[in-house]
Amino acid sequence: MIDVRLHLKYSAFALDVDLHLPGSGVTALYGHSGSGKTTCLRCIAGLERAEDGFIQINDDVWQDSRNGLFVPPHKRALGYVFQEASLFVHLSVRANLEFGLKRIPRQQRRVDMAQATELLGIGHLLDRHPQHLSGGERQRIGIARALLTSPSLLLMDEPLAALDSQRKGEILPYLERLHDELDIPVLYVSHAQDEVARLADHIVLLSDGKALASGPIGETLARLDLPLARGDDAGVVIDGAVSAYDPHYQLLTLQLPASALHMRVAHAPLAVGKALRIKVQARDVSLSLQAEEHSSILNRLPVTVTQEISADNSAHVLVRLDACGTPLLARITRFSRDQLQLHPGQRLWAQIKAVAVLA
Repeated sequence: MIDVRLHLKYSAFALDVDLHLPGSGVTALYGHSGSGKTTCLRCIAGLERAEDGFIQINDDVWQDSRNGLFVPPHKRALGYVFQEASLFVHLSVRANLEFGLKRIPRQQRRVDMAQATELLGIGHLLDRHPQHLSGGERQRIGIARALLTSPSLLLMDEPLAALDSQRKGEILPYLERLHDELDIPVLYVSHAQDEVARLADHIVLLSDGKALASGPIGETLARLDLPLARGDDAGVVIDGAVSAYDPHYQLLTLQLPASALHMRVAHAPLAVGKALRIKVQARDVSLSLQAEEHSSILNRLPVTVTQEISADNSAHVLVRLDACGTPLLARITRFSRDQLQLHPGQRLWAQIKAVAVLA
């Protein structure tokens, strides 16, 4: 477990959080600019000191202000990845990586050079210098250098914020590999919901220095009582398993968790049984009283209406649905709501275009 209690006051801002987070996987700190995400991370790193604070990372206590304990930053077993990689420009990539590696005695190393370079796909870059790398390549080097300090916790402060969409697309698969293959807990700061949905297991929603919610990513994104649901990128994540692949049409069939329901997704081939996370945006879900078989929409799921609220646009409503245990959100017009006479407990069909599913 990761336990973080922080009370910190500035003249115009106060951070007041009491978090109990999983001791493994990726936890996202999500919120708008100024919500306290980076301040929280800096306190955990010891770069800022909360006047009243308690920080425990699994078995290690790094701060306990009530008992006078404060472990200085250089003695905390953590890796920190910033928006900019901050590499040494006069050193080669190999030398930059060795700078992190040499800090750790050989017998205490949890990640070696070969593993870090393979995980992040940077073996061919080792003899280059940072000024000859793309932004995405530099950031991958920065992440590898942080891993080579063999941290018990990896802090990532908006590591993709300085990259364009193409570079983000290049680096995200490597971050997914870190999640899948390394047993190092990660605290990941971001204000991009699609990024968080793709990477995180757990999410903390911060606003004005306080935690509005903390919970598993799937449950939390589907809550209608949180600001997340009202944004244009509102949606849910589903962790499915590949049950078939059609090579002619390049379509994966995914089985939804703990049910017999399936969805089809345009995707590269994956082995049967392979786990795959998808995101279904609320704006891409339409509702029908009948299953329209003669349609270009490939995914039609039987659902039950569980809740409805007004959206940020007064012409829209947000509807929470249950698809045999899997939550979905739909953003539809008030006109459509009235035409369908929607009400809790009503059974109907959710329709989702295969090309709209994010995977």
